[in-house]
Amino acid sequence: MYRNGLLALALFATSQAYAADITQWNFNSVPADSSTTTGSLIASVGVGSLSTLGSVTQTFASGSANGGSSDPVTVDDTGLSTLTYAAQGTSNKLTGVQFNVSTLGFEDIVLAYDIRHSNTSSRYEQVQYSLDGINFVDVALFDGNAGDTWFNQRTVDLSTIAGVNNNASFAFRVVSAFAPNTSAYAASNTGSNYATSGTWRFDMVTVSGNTIAPVPEPETFAMLLAGLGILGFSARRQQ
Repeated sequence: MYRNGLLALALFATSQAYAADITQWNFNSVPADSSTTTGSLIASVGVGSLSTLGSVTQTFASGSANGGSSDPVTVDDTGLSTLTYAAQGTSNKLTGVQFNVSTLGFEDIVLAYDIRHSNTSSRYEQVQYSLDGINFVDVALFDGNAGDTWFNQRTVDLSTIAGVNNNASFAFRVVSAFAPNTSAYAASNTGSNYATSGTWRFDMVTVSGNTIAPVPEPETFAMLLAGLGILGFSARRQQ
């Protein structure tokens, strides 16, 4: 019994952090209603803020149409529809949506979101991150090569970027980008032309990470070392 207790102490003192959703937006109405044209910009999990960039405006629309997002809600599944993107050949990587989320107390940060491309929307999504909420760095480019289609669980792993951890000023953006090696937007539907009326619809925007395990007090380390020493002595006697 005593030995089991010491083992439990050792496991507790060296336990790993737990994965958690830091902040999430599902854009559903609070309280729920039967309309997908109404919704909420308030985070459904945790705390954060969002804003549109450049000429982009926002409204609410169905999160279940055209195959739907990964939101498990069925009655009031709402998505954030963004529209009025930049004119062809202008504002490369400057129009889209920005999310600000404090990662204080967390590390190994991962981003995820669902997005629906309309036929005439920009085919390419540039994901950027910021350590100060002002200066942004490109991190992932996604290809939305189909119109009127949801691309669920776009995922960006930022766990190797130390500055993202435990950062009250962390932010990220999803912005429309020119087709690679060109100076123009490509339409999501290859049979369509890009248009400023094209829309991106977001759902289940999530920032997750591992809680940073607290550093044990010196007394805890001393107890652990003493316990391990007793275990070793006991094991030798049994032999």
